[in-house]
Amino acid sequence: MRAVAEMPTEIAARITVLFADIDDTLTNEGRLPAAAYDAVERLTEEGISVAPITGRPAGWCDMIARMWPVAGVVGENGAFYFAYDQAQRRMRRSFAIADVQRAADRERLAEVGTRILSEVHGAAISADQLYREADLAIDFCEDVPALPASDVERIKRIFEEEGATAKVSSIHVNGWYGAYDKLTMTRRFAADILGVDIDSERDRIVFVGDSPNDAPMFGFFPNACGVANVLAFRGRIDAEPAYVAAREGGHGFVEVANRILDARSGKHAA
Repeated sequence: MRAVAEMPTEIAARITVLFADIDDTLTNEGRLPAAAYDAVERLTEEGISVAPITGRPAGWCDMIARMWPVAGVVGENGAFYFAYDQAQRRMRRSFAIADVQRAADRERLAEVGTRILSEVHGAAISADQLYREADLAIDFCEDVPALPASDVERIKRIFEEEGATAKVSSIHVNGWYGAYDKLTMTRRFAADILGVDIDSERDRIVFVGDSPNDAPMFGFFPNACGVANVLAFRGRIDAEPAYVAAREGGHGFVEVANRILDARSGKHAA
């Protein structure tokens, strides 16, 4: 991983789309710094399409798509995308799994959650579970005392033993039924909403993340960036970003945004 400051100007200046995780990528200790939100707005005003790619629930994502200066949002680790059409005052929603199947999957996941809570002392159902459509989020450090890594891995294994896909974020273990992830829904969102083929345009796209559930995105986008806290997962993540910021969370995100905007400004001035 090279420093974000070392991203070549010719690469940074060509970026047209920026995808970013939310927790511990745009936020610091659970809060969204004004500087990070401002960076999102500045990128959008410069004509760069910005979209959060997050594990957070549908209820949160509806608000984000409506109120943040973004093109849309991919939520629950790829279960859906939401994009609000300001002109038509209409929310576009696209799900990876049909409504009836999601309902059945939620019942199965409730049983998995009962098993996890009985076997992993200190784990909890995430406080945002009420607002989820497709997955189950197990809290291991957001609103509970931090669990040891062995317990986090045990939660992941239980999901997998029950036939679910499981991914570890910086705060939750998310489990779901279905063959999708952040990358598969990002591909659909980019095609439907941005008119972008990420397979042919990946060198013009930056993804910014911080944790193991971002690995599919880190591995796919050649100019992916991590905020500094991604270094805590070195050696425990399937794919690492090409670049890493000097600062953690939202302040590291600002570094990435500034590198891109400064490069574009220089290009325009040339």
